[in-house]
Amino acid sequence: MKNNQKIKVLGAGSPVVDLLAYVDDSFLEKNISGEKGGMELISSEELNDILKQLKNPFKAPGGSAGNTIFALCRLGAEGCLTGRIGDDENGNFYKSSLENAKGNTQKLKTDNSAPTAKSLCMVTPDAARTMRTHLGAAMNLNTEDIKPEDFKDFPLLHTEGYLIFNRDLITHILRTAKEAGCLISLDLASFEVVNASKDFLPDLLKNYVDIIFANEDEAKAFAETDDIDKALDVLSQFCSICAVKNGAKGSVIKSEKEKIKIEPIFCDSPIDTTGAGDYWAAGFLYGYLKNLPLEICGSLGSVLGAEAVSVLGAELTDEQWERIFIRTNEILHIT
Repeated sequence: MKNNQKIKVLGAGSPVVDLLAYVDDSFLEKNISGEKGGMELISSEELNDILKQLKNPFKAPGGSAGNTIFALCRLGAEGCLTGRIGDDENGNFYKSSLENAKGNTQKLKTDNSAPTAKSLCMVTPDAARTMRTHLGAAMNLNTEDIKPEDFKDFPLLHTEGYLIFNRDLITHILRTAKEAGCLISLDLASFEVVNASKDFLPDLLKNYVDIIFANEDEAKAFAETDDIDKALDVLSQFCSICAVKNGAKGSVIKSEKEKIKIEPIFCDSPIDTTGAGDYWAAGFLYGYLKNLPLEICGSLGSVLGAEAVSVLGAELTDEQWERIFIRTNEILHIT
């Protein structure tokens, strides 16, 4: 991207290798418990039982915070990710993928006792994705892995709601980042995360988080309402900036001073929503760290989110990135 002022972002989350497959609704009804959509943690044995019924799932680097860091790197930011991978083929794949995106892998930890995390992303004909995840090595990230010096020279820490499953860890990460002077952004990641942490999440947001990303389901679950406007008002009370993403309906950003509706960029043939919200967050953060108006930040998010739903998984092609660069340059009025 032309005229690119270098920005730096540290991500904290679970480095996950996504295994993506097209399925129909009957496959979900037969093989998973719980609701369609969202994410649930399952055992390695349960994951393997489902995988046995699928032929050659497509493999791609994933993880919510990881996806955002990958996208920021491709935009030209200096992105770094901390988390644990296994000492295995999938761990090597994840690390090399981040290196190929020109990301910083120095803060990735290697675990010799557990495999790299895997997430089966089952995509139905309506382009919705239902995830079942075994966290493996990612679960072994601990408070001793996170040091104050990890945040040096990073103005912003971006993390994911999935870390809330380890409350001591995410509290330690956010507290250490805040004490180091970082702004903190958090993607709620899943309505299951919100529902499982209602006794903990409000104080976490209020005490540490500056920018919150949520989709419509997550915002409604947090506010315990079916009214999206009310949900936005409730969620925005806990952070300086709240962005609620709602797919083809666009998104809404609310700060202490303004409320902005961001029009969607439509995808003619949506394939898979995996990573779309993470890419939206990357576009927003890219603009935000360049001190651009919130409306421009949201528009950049929409550009990336629209491309993410047009491909299986969260790894875009070089052709897609060329389109992104053209569109973002138009938004930024760069010639």
